[in-house]
Amino acid sequence: MMWDYEQPVDIRFGNGRVSEIGELARERGLRNGMLITSGHFVRDGFAQRLIDDSDGALTGMFSDFSPNPDVSEVDACAAVMRESGTGFVVAMGGGSAMDLAKAAASICLTEDSIADYHGTGKAMPQKHLPLIAVPTTAGTGSEVTCVSVLTNRALGKKAPIVSDGFFPNLAIVDPELTYSVPPYVTACTGMDVLSQAIEGYWSKGHQPICDACAVHAAKLVFRWLPVAVAEPRNAEARERMCEASVIAGLAFTLPKTTSSHACSFPLTNIHGIPHGEACGLTLDWFAHINADAQHGRVQEFARTLGFADVDAMADAIHDLKVTIGMRTGLKDLALSESQIDDLVRISRHPNLYNNPVDITDEMLRDMYEHLAATD
Repeated sequence: MMWDYEQPVDIRFGNGRVSEIGELARERGLRNGMLITSGHFVRDGFAQRLIDDSDGALTGMFSDFSPNPDVSEVDACAAVMRESGTGFVVAMGGGSAMDLAKAAASICLTEDSIADYHGTGKAMPQKHLPLIAVPTTAGTGSEVTCVSVLTNRALGKKAPIVSDGFFPNLAIVDPELTYSVPPYVTACTGMDVLSQAIEGYWSKGHQPICDACAVHAAKLVFRWLPVAVAEPRNAEARERMCEASVIAGLAFTLPKTTSSHACSFPLTNIHGIPHGEACGLTLDWFAHINADAQHGRVQEFARTLGFADVDAMADAIHDLKVTIGMRTGLKDLALSESQIDDLVRISRHPNLYNNPVDITDEMLRDMYEHLAATD
């Protein structure tokens, strides 16, 4: 077996560490920073407090973007960066803030539109502004990945862009920032963490270091996600889920995600199901499909997590979804045959080909028809 491993992100983990932004920026000689964050943190005043506490390191703010950032919003942010001479970027929020910040911090150093690189196969330029990533959800793992997931609403397309220039220089993981996340969002982002870990493990690109991270992260999710959903102020649950999130990010960055993530894109784009919930919706189904793949590796993974076999793990995934209020079917959407056809067609995303078992259209149709008849 041959494999490579690289993780260029400097990770700082711990309660209260968001207060270190100004000091860390000065240590690195970073000036004139732009804070990219969601409107929620602007409205509650936290974004301005962060700027005020940065001792002049942060001088601007951008928050005009949607939950699934559009290529036009990336271009608008990049234009502001050029005009203001931004020297570095702090992305604070969930995956959307980081997706937008990664792309804008690169494209701002060109005169291009990010649309030129979105789903076109054109390689991103590697030069980029320094980026500090500060996650506020225990979910995407985007603070340690080189992926930016963007939407082009004009073309009806949502897809990831992968570039080594998207790796943040620094990740500050402060569990206290997740305390105010509502239970439903906690559940959605937690299912994304579990999907990343499991898919990273069974991906065709698996390798030993990422495997170890996947096992560690998945164990934490099964144990602590129900607690974090039920008890939002439980400090240990929040810390453990943040730990799971960043380690799942390490687990899937190099191997890449697979079938559940591929199917999540049309479920989100067409039917508005949040990304993590959409990933979790099919995760147990694909666990059954992949159970005996890779000469028993997937069965070994399930046993390492404490389950009798993969089928038992799949049952536990289903039960976890029920416990935390995630959907387990699509019956409420009353899907027509043509809508199921669309789901099958659009699920043939590049991530699908990382799955250890070749997924046919017939397998996808069987799954979607089952889900369409399930509450």
